[in-house]
Amino acid sequence: MTHYSPAELAAQLKTGLLSFPVTHFTPDLSFDEAGYREHLSWLSQYDVAGLFAAGGTGEGFSLTPAEIDKVVRTAVSEVNGRVPVIAPATGGTATAIEQAQAAEAAGADGVLLLPPYLTEAGQRGLSEHVSAVCRSTNLGVTVYSRANAILTDVTVAELADRNANLVCLKDGVGNIELMTRTYARVGDRLTYIGGLPTAETFALPLLQLGVSTYSSAIFNFVPEFALGFYADVVAQDRESVYRKLNEFVIPYLDIRDRMKGYAVSIVKAGLTAIGRSAGPVRPPLQDLTTEEVAQLTDLIGKIQ
Repeated sequence: MTHYSPAELAAQLKTGLLSFPVTHFTPDLSFDEAGYREHLSWLSQYDVAGLFAAGGTGEGFSLTPAEIDKVVRTAVSEVNGRVPVIAPATGGTATAIEQAQAAEAAGADGVLLLPPYLTEAGQRGLSEHVSAVCRSTNLGVTVYSRANAILTDVTVAELADRNANLVCLKDGVGNIELMTRTYARVGDRLTYIGGLPTAETFALPLLQLGVSTYSSAIFNFVPEFALGFYADVVAQDRESVYRKLNEFVIPYLDIRDRMKGYAVSIVKAGLTAIGRSAGPVRPPLQDLTTEEVAQLTDLIGKIQ
């Protein structure tokens, strides 16, 4: 059973950094439950506002529905109410509804509604899709605006009016005008989450637009650095933010940008670099090369 009402979930998520843990795989690419539990146990030593299981960084797109359910149930069991656990819902409307209802049955505290798979759609269709998922569950819903499901400010406002349990908007676009229009129209009715790859890069400017928190992939392997960076953003300490961008984040991006899909692969490589391997990524992603892992290891060493 969930520990948070939708309103309580929205209030909680805006209080700190958000964790998007990787999903551990064995060499044969099956789910490594023991490794995943150990990872969550380690991360739980640190203060975060929420944990998103089987999200993008967690390779949710490569998991079967049964695997997603197992990952979510494992996270709920391991976290044991310390922070809210948010489960994914994706695919077409019928599939997303099934996943949202499975998340509620698994004891998750909220749902992250990702874009429908592949197909493009207009705003009216997207609005009906999001609303249908919201109606299917009592959990608080975070809608992820990105890729083939970018929501306009008008659509977000309509969705917020129609669905009391739509509590968060995760922005994967980074369009300053769109975010400004959305916050101006909707205000604090929603909690706004930064959701661009390596969200630290955009955290300071987006803070000015009402985006009070973000999903941190690097928290997986440099949690103290990630939390310190978040604290600098919240304090609007520009000097510290830009120093850390230059020291670590931008060189990290230089490695990440060498290959499509490395935004996920590099996180698992980071765990390998610190001696906490999460196993390989699943195809169609590919792992970093040995040379790139060595470069990342050197980079991590400079901030520890």
